[in-house]
Amino acid sequence: MRSCRCWGIPTPTTRGHPFWTECATRSARREPTVSDNDRVAHHLEELYQLFSRRLAGDYEVDEFGFDTELTEKFTLPALRPLYRKWFRVETLGIEHVPDKGAALLVGNHSGTIAVDAMMLQLALFDEHPASRHLRLLAADFVFKTPLLGEYARKTGATLASNPDAERLLRAGEVLGVFPEGVKGTGKPVWERYKLKRFGRGGFVSTALATETPIIPVSIVGAEEIYPILGDIPVLARLFGIPYFPITPTFPFLGPLGAVPLPSKWIIQFGEPISTEGMSELADDPMEVFNLADRVKETIQQTLHSLLKQRGGAFQ
Repeated sequence: MRSCRCWGIPTPTTRGHPFWTECATRSARREPTVSDNDRVAHHLEELYQLFSRRLAGDYEVDEFGFDTELTEKFTLPALRPLYRKWFRVETLGIEHVPDKGAALLVGNHSGTIAVDAMMLQLALFDEHPASRHLRLLAADFVFKTPLLGEYARKTGATLASNPDAERLLRAGEVLGVFPEGVKGTGKPVWERYKLKRFGRGGFVSTALATETPIIPVSIVGAEEIYPILGDIPVLARLFGIPYFPITPTFPFLGPLGAVPLPSKWIIQFGEPISTEGMSELADDPMEVFNLADRVKETIQQTLHSLLKQRGGAFQ
């Protein structure tokens, strides 16, 4: 007896046996394999074509500066190894995001730098059946920072302002906001997964005015990638950033300290909170506050549940 390469099981030794006839037929049907070298060569060719067109000015951006082609063919593929292999991101409840039309995703913010925002963008594009793009609202300092501002614009972010947010939602986009802002990303390690104040509830006013469903998003994992032990305010002011973090690896290990720790991530998209027929409440401070508090409490409770579900941070 020997093994057939189609099935990998012991087979008759007689060549005329009907088994071998079927095996030969199956072998003929097999699709030709593509080697890793071929895949790399094909990807490099695509990138060459992409940047050749761009150098010639042959590309388009929308009114906010979003570059769909660059995002889909370069930025998101560059993030996938981090998403799939390093953080091993697990997504739950992606079906709560509509296949088309506007939605406002509201999430907890952490991680020292906005890696959670990038992972959320990739989760929505890769895991959602409609491969939707997430348009993020970012703080003013982001667009004043060299390179970072250009990256943010190209990948679909815009200034965190009600007019821009309303325009995107009325255009049927999925908008992402992190109401904690830099207070969330700059939390010390002993305050991890404890939500900060959700600002003045501007995101709720926008959702109410456009009658857009609010989808709470809870992200576990980002708190552990750069655990903040302290801050150096003098250096933060020097570089024009909100804080200059001290972590177990940064700045002591130099550039190596910028490598995030490989924590296990879970992203859960909660059930939508409808705002249909509530546009007249957009200017009511009490209604806005109550709804913002409801969203915050939903995310906080979900975080507690996900932490129990995940177990160890690095398992």
